[in-house]
Amino acid sequence: MPNNHMPELALEPMTALDGQMICEWRYPEPYHLFRWPSWEEMIRHGKEFGDPDIRSRQYLSVRNRETDELVGYVQLFAMDRVTRIGMGLRPDCCDRGWGTKLARIVVQEALRRHPRAEVDLEVEKWNLRAIRTYEKAGFVATDQYDRRAAHGIVSVLCMVWHNQPDPLIQL
Repeated sequence: MPNNHMPELALEPMTALDGQMICEWRYPEPYHLFRWPSWEEMIRHGKEFGDPDIRSRQYLSVRNRETDELVGYVQLFAMDRVTRIGMGLRPDCCDRGWGTKLARIVVQEALRRHPRAEVDLEVEKWNLRAIRTYEKAGFVATDQYDRRAAHGIVSVLCMVWHNQPDPLIQL
């Protein structure tokens, strides 16, 4: 039986050790598509958080404040007038209701960094679990298109945060 306790989540600078641990996470199907390459490959190719500069500018680790354990990561990618966010929870932390809370925390961090920017994200259209999570956090689908991903050409929704917080969930 899963533990549904909602911990307090904290965003912190991502360390190389955090990146290495994230690369070891293994998700069940169909979410296995979202696993990262090995840490060695990430470093060798300077890919995403394997590149120290990209890691320090765009990535944060998510920690459970109660236990200080790594439970997720987020990306904040600033573009012209838009901050695109991405996030992932450790596989055993999924399906516990933590995603909506995390999405709201990430939105607040994005707005803190770039107060006038729109906050958006991309989610693959088949990923109904994530879409529901983002909708609960106040995101609305505004566009759909195909784009290249590590696992091929995918159909995505672009979802934009529309400041519709659920008053029952506190940050």
